[in-house]
Amino acid sequence: MKEKEAPENREDAKRLLIIDDEDNMRHMLTMLLRKSGYEIDTASNGLEGLEKLSGDPGYDFILCDIKMPKMDGMEFLEAAGEKLQGGTVIMMSAYGNIDTAIEAMKRGAYDYISKPFKSDEVLLALRKAEERERLKRENLRLKKRIRNIEDSYQFGNMIARSKSMQAVFQLSEKVAQYNTTVLISGESGTGKELVARGIHFSSNRARNPLIPINCGGIPDNLLESEFFGHKKGAFTGADKSHKGLFEEAEGGTIFLDEVGELPASLQVKLLRVLQESEVRPVGDAKTRIVDVRVIAATAKNLETEVAEGRFRQDLYYRLNVLSIKLPPLRERREDIALLSQHFINRFNELLGKEIKGITPEAMGVMFNHAWPGNVRELENVIERALVLADGPMLSRESFPPELTANAPAAGEGGDPDVEGYSLKDAQKILEKKMITKALVKTGGNRTRATQLLGISHPSLLTKIKAYNITE
Repeated sequence: MKEKEAPENREDAKRLLIIDDEDNMRHMLTMLLRKSGYEIDTASNGLEGLEKLSGDPGYDFILCDIKMPKMDGMEFLEAAGEKLQGGTVIMMSAYGNIDTAIEAMKRGAYDYISKPFKSDEVLLALRKAEERERLKRENLRLKKRIRNIEDSYQFGNMIARSKSMQAVFQLSEKVAQYNTTVLISGESGTGKELVARGIHFSSNRARNPLIPINCGGIPDNLLESEFFGHKKGAFTGADKSHKGLFEEAEGGTIFLDEVGELPASLQVKLLRVLQESEVRPVGDAKTRIVDVRVIAATAKNLETEVAEGRFRQDLYYRLNVLSIKLPPLRERREDIALLSQHFINRFNELLGKEIKGITPEAMGVMFNHAWPGNVRELENVIERALVLADGPMLSRESFPPELTANAPAAGEGGDPDVEGYSLKDAQKILEKKMITKALVKTGGNRTRATQLLGISHPSLLTKIKAYNITE
């Protein structure tokens, strides 16, 4: 028997299925819940309820009796499974006890009410279930929002919010769509290989190999063979033919790290690969066509290397079709807090720790450090701090002496004290400092200050008011 009535003028009515073998119970619940704004459907046993789910699985809530013929409530729960599609099940029974309730919840029910019950009890159980669903949706919405925010600060496995790094991310995204040769420059530890990986895995070559080569890590006498391969018998010990790394990277990308370390003899051969897209294995008279994208990186200033005769000018021009320069961490200190929390989250998982953040005093030490090893140094420092930390926060004492030796102590010219101990508080300190610095630099010109800070004008006004900054 089907008793389905939709409330008038309720486009957003919650859909509810009542499964009970008693006609009077189904009728009473239908009348009660229709008045409360629910759209009702009914079934006389679990088997019929399962048929309703299969034909129209859009119920928000299900009120289900336990003791029924053909298929009881527990069997219904087992059989329904994914057909519930997120619908919340509340079980009912006149024969149950606490063990029955626990068993029902183990099988997927949200709540349990005992018969006989007052109408208020049913409505309260449904209101609780609705609130639970609302909180679940809100939680999902917030998680999605956080993911979207994180995505806007990400490229590949790199994260940053600084204006300079956002420009790097945007350029890298554009470059990834083409086969253009890229030269990435920057100090050691700034993330040159991560940018190269991001470009490769954002490109249409992502399904093919990415082969990284450290040009300074292979002996000179083996470089040519490693790069281009060799034919059997080409030299002593070449007992079989060997495919080079350029051929291994066919259809993909080869990443030449520290390309400035290449000896002059190999620079000539690499130039030919870039010009002709072909390689010649050592000892072979024939060349082989290769389809490989080249991304190179260097910590050296190649223009200086060219001027001083250590690097071929024609090769430099071939590599430097599109240049990406990574700024050192000391020039983008606004990324320190974001990166620190990222590394805390990662090492919490790896080390089984539960560190929540960094105290404001310790964050002040982080901001004042020069970071000669850049992001790699920061990563190592955070890992060390987590290993040594005893409490929930990383304090000044958690960090190595070389970081804290010259940093001002609290109350001695360091960052001002703040209430509580959170990374967010430390970020606010930095934001206030940077905004004040920008306003001083521009003589109070807010438009120019927004350009320096890389934020919108409304955002600047909001922060000026929030931080009580006087101009």
